[in-house]
Amino acid sequence: MTVPKDKYAVITVTYQAIKMACYQVTVILSIALLVSCDSGNPNSQKPNIVFIVVDDLGWTDIACNGSKYYETPNIDQLAREGANFTQAYAACAVCSPTRAAIVTGKYPARLELTTHIPSMAKGWNMGVPPENAAFTLDHPASRKQSGVPNRNYLPLEEITTAEMLKKAGYRTGYVGKWHLGHDDYHPMHQGFDWQAAVTNWGQPMSYYSPYQRQVRGKTYRMESLPAKPGKEEYLTDRLGDEAMGFIQRNKDKPFFLQLAFYSVHTPIQPPQEKVPHFEQKEKQGDHQNAAYAAMLQKTDENIGKILGALEDHDLQKNTMVVLYSDNGGLLPVTSNKPLRKGKGYAYEGGIRVPLIIKWPKKIKKGLSVDTPVTSVDFLPTFCSVAGIEIEAGQPIDGIDILPVLQNPSASPARSLFWHFPHYRGSDVVPYSVIRDGNWKLIKRYDGKTFELFNLKNDISEKIDEAEKMPDKVKILNDKLEQWKKDVDAKVPLLPAD
Repeated sequence: MTVPKDKYAVITVTYQAIKMACYQVTVILSIALLVSCDSGNPNSQKPNIVFIVVDDLGWTDIACNGSKYYETPNIDQLAREGANFTQAYAACAVCSPTRAAIVTGKYPARLELTTHIPSMAKGWNMGVPPENAAFTLDHPASRKQSGVPNRNYLPLEEITTAEMLKKAGYRTGYVGKWHLGHDDYHPMHQGFDWQAAVTNWGQPMSYYSPYQRQVRGKTYRMESLPAKPGKEEYLTDRLGDEAMGFIQRNKDKPFFLQLAFYSVHTPIQPPQEKVPHFEQKEKQGDHQNAAYAAMLQKTDENIGKILGALEDHDLQKNTMVVLYSDNGGLLPVTSNKPLRKGKGYAYEGGIRVPLIIKWPKKIKKGLSVDTPVTSVDFLPTFCSVAGIEIEAGQPIDGIDILPVLQNPSASPARSLFWHFPHYRGSDVVPYSVIRDGNWKLIKRYDGKTFELFNLKNDISEKIDEAEKMPDKVKILNDKLEQWKKDVDAKVPLLPAD
């Protein structure tokens, strides 16, 4: 065999080629290993979701929406760092129906849960059917219309956001007000891995530890949230601490946390140390309640704690944070002006609420969104965030609003609906509502039938256009009636002769 004169050069080149090939294989294997390790950390791929609901928070109660008296610096910062919706709505003007719509993506009328569920503390009955009764009948004898039954719980058969996210690998936690049924229907029976401070009541027994209240000579306590021995604490602070604990325990997994503050719902029991500041502060406009302001400021502080916890664990960039209210502010505790009326009413003050969404990876800072959205949109949106496809057979009334957040001008063409077939107090009669574009039609089942408003020109709903525009009334009423058929909405009827 004859060896070429440049044999050593050939050997050298061959060695270098083999060395380079080995290096490339090593790099490829290293990258593959890193990807494999990274995929083992679900939090690196799936965003966390923190959904905060403040009870009875009015549209203008937060400073970034106009209040000059209440102080909400953490909420305001959230708005500066995310998207603030100017026309967000609750699915109902009272709490339970909105909360049911949030977790199911369905309108309250479809769920037959159209007014608040009576408080049902274990072993105690406030003149409503027994705890295992499916419905409460709203039938005031002095009223014109017959009552419409209201479901006393959210059925376990309903598929909730928590159940869907849990299947996708999320840890799910719930803190605070649930108000969707008694013990057997609490969050841990509806897809949540963990819950804290959940009761059968629609309001706290007390904001002051040990969180108890006397009713008819019997003491009722928040059994799911034992007070810490020897320590005085405020309920809103405790809820914030419980939520922070959930974040700490699940920081290495994708998680869904729903924090439902009892504040600023009645009873108006403020943190006393904060009241003097607001008593001495100059009153601004129609916001003048120092005790309410103190409760709201404490709520804002705990929202700040949650945002701080996300930063402490380096989770803020991969977490969607949502702030929302279940209905408009309660009159006369607060004022919703320039919106008309408040909680319970068909007017904007009852149903238009704050909504702020922050997600640094996907949402531009300081975004203002004018697109109307509502409670049924949260389930499809959260599923979209988590990369979950909703099965075709699962009826959902809401839409994914992520496209709106990424392109605010891409407003979906749809109508929004409300259905409240109940009497409430002395001046709220059964009603249904449709919002279509800038037009809003209120249809009542007792007294004057129609009111029509152009919200673009008349946000305070002072000018009723119904008599001037009968054709518009007919068009909107036809859409409303068709929707009622589609969701099988129960309507009040005149009593039989």
